[in-house]
Amino acid sequence: MTETTLSNAMLVLPDRVMRGQIHLADGRIAELVEGTAVPPGAIDCGGDLVLPGLVELHTDNLERHLQPRPKVEWPHQAAIVAHDAELASTGITTVFDALRVGSVFTNTNAGYGEYARALASEILDLRGRGALRISHFLHLRAEICSETLVEEMAKFGPDDRIGIVSLMDHTPGQRQFRDIDKLRDYVMGKRGLSDAEFDAHVESQQALSERLGSLHETTAVAEARRYGAVLASHDDTTADQVAVSGLHGVRLAEFPTTAEAAQACRDRGIAVMMGGPNLIRGGSHSGNVAAHELAEAGLLDILSSDYVPSSLLTAGLMLGDLWDDLPRGIATVTSAPARAAGLTDRGQLALGARADVIRVARSGKANILRGVWVQGARVA
Repeated sequence: MTETTLSNAMLVLPDRVMRGQIHLADGRIAELVEGTAVPPGAIDCGGDLVLPGLVELHTDNLERHLQPRPKVEWPHQAAIVAHDAELASTGITTVFDALRVGSVFTNTNAGYGEYARALASEILDLRGRGALRISHFLHLRAEICSETLVEEMAKFGPDDRIGIVSLMDHTPGQRQFRDIDKLRDYVMGKRGLSDAEFDAHVESQQALSERLGSLHETTAVAEARRYGAVLASHDDTTADQVAVSGLHGVRLAEFPTTAEAAQACRDRGIAVMMGGPNLIRGGSHSGNVAAHELAEAGLLDILSSDYVPSSLLTAGLMLGDLWDDLPRGIATVTSAPARAAGLTDRGQLALGARADVIRVARSGKANILRGVWVQGARVA
């Protein structure tokens, strides 16, 4: 395998920033040396940052490639390859591709069909053939308020590289969309519904949740155990909801919507994840708690790029500035998500770790990605 040495770099280690060089060999980090020397054959980084590759636990980016415009379906394999290349170009070296399980057919104006099993097979096939640049795992978003969750989850098993199962309950009037007016803006804008169609959608979703919600929640928790996946909650809003999450064995809270819920997660040892776009924009597009508020209160552990892949690097660096602690900020996009997902071989610059490494230059408010290596091989 190719050996690479990055010298004269600012290495962001778990506990400090060190001027030095890093040697990558046989897919691992083989050496970390302090100093400014540039040996023959080494890459002179000129003081650029060298960080661990970014670890992304929750991204909807693949869906954008699959459906670049409403009602336009793109060939799946081409979409997966393009998605993979885009993530590599933003410094993400490990991704948990979020796929929805659970469909709604009765409301044709706002319904959505099954796709996860077929798409997962295509991702795994491309990975098996070495066609992808970065490391891919699966994240099943179990939609509690749906019609077919039980049947769809039964089609997956322990061999499918499912790292995370998240409990997604989008029943109108609670959690992310407890403000019905915010939901109205989102759904009507995305689906082009009339007022009457939106009202019918809300009524049917609430009835569906009443009929099947309990069964679906129980099923999703049990299936996560069968897969061997980490269980995540989504959009917890109250301390009571966090208490239920804790009883289910949730280890990761995705996008809690209130400071109350984030504090309850911290009290129960549940890692709190927020979105990079929320941090960068200064607030939630759904009117929920701002990521910077949780960061300032010490209640933010992990960042996700959510729907903007390039936000992950920028947001991690922003937290380093906010906390005046670059290693702590970078940990939210590297070691912390890796640890939450049960990955112990990556996420930090340490001897023997996977050689997933990125080189970044900071220029004003811009972050310029100058190189990405996955297991020591350059991919961007």
